[in-house]
Amino acid sequence: MAGGVGSRFWPMSQTAHPKQFIDILGVGETFIQQTFRRLSKVCPPENIYIVTNEIYRDTVKEQLPQVKDYQILGEPAMRNTAPCIAYAVYKIKQQNENANIVVAPSDHIILKEDEFVKVLSESLDVVSKNNWLVTLGIKPSRPDTGYGYIQFSQADSYPENKSLKKVKTFTEKPALEMAKSFLESGDFLWNAGIFIWNVNTVIEAFDKYLPEVNNLFAKGLGLYNTDKEPSFIKDTYSMCPNISIDYGIMEKADNVYVYISDFGWSDLGTWGSLFENKEKDENNNAISGKNVMTYNTKNCIINVPNKKLVVVEGLEGFIVAMKGNSLLICKMEDEQYIRNIVNDIKIEKGEEYV
Repeated sequence: MAGGVGSRFWPMSQTAHPKQFIDILGVGETFIQQTFRRLSKVCPPENIYIVTNEIYRDTVKEQLPQVKDYQILGEPAMRNTAPCIAYAVYKIKQQNENANIVVAPSDHIILKEDEFVKVLSESLDVVSKNNWLVTLGIKPSRPDTGYGYIQFSQADSYPENKSLKKVKTFTEKPALEMAKSFLESGDFLWNAGIFIWNVNTVIEAFDKYLPEVNNLFAKGLGLYNTDKEPSFIKDTYSMCPNISIDYGIMEKADNVYVYISDFGWSDLGTWGSLFENKEKDENNNAISGKNVMTYNTKNCIINVPNKKLVVVEGLEGFIVAMKGNSLLICKMEDEQYIRNIVNDIKIEKGEEYV
């Protein structure tokens, strides 16, 4: 899934060039390139489909020149994760009526790739034998309020793999006190937003819990992978509700299992999470930019173009980010407001700044 705008990373991530197409960590690969390479260890590269906004089709082809046109699914509108998954699932079903599928965001950090491949391979084997929707849960290391949480049943384990547990509840981003209690209880995991299932199992779930979405995409069987697909998808998206797979299916289904995982994961959804994953200087500043000078400044993340001379004096715990014609200076503890700020900019200053 590579269609998001990444507004929480403004101004580095902007509509014309969102974060999945950026080498945020400075490792020589953009997020989507890292994700494609990782998943190529699990399935043949020609079986990897990228669902993205139609406006990013050329960017995907530029960054992943090895992919064919049929592998890029262009969405004509943003409708959240349930429609994008339904589109991909039905397109895949027309190719392979019994396919086993991994759904993964394109903009996550995974540090232990061998462990990740192992978890996916074992999960694919499980869903090929069981009518289950499997999701990956990460052992939490802190009471993070920026992640969703999955509660699992201590009693219901898969006999062949004790890391697979029956899911009891999903909780969206909790308040700090609740997150602390989740950690103390020992039966909560971070929700990584990575799913594994058989194509028929997930279509059954769509039919049961999101029939309005399922019926729209089911009508395309026979049209997918033909020249009639683009016009069908354009019409379908105009009628599609905006709904997430978590809210629409995962929170309601009774056949959801979670694989308790630890493969060095971060969704890198915020400046704070980027700060945690970047190298720091002697004052605990994470700096990107070749001409940054700091004085009496600590615990900041500074991300500016290499050609800009930027001098920062007397700041602690701030985000300083510049791209193009936009500059953000914001307390790290207040970064949850960045999305609202971006909406205000759209209204008051226009699209050119976002």
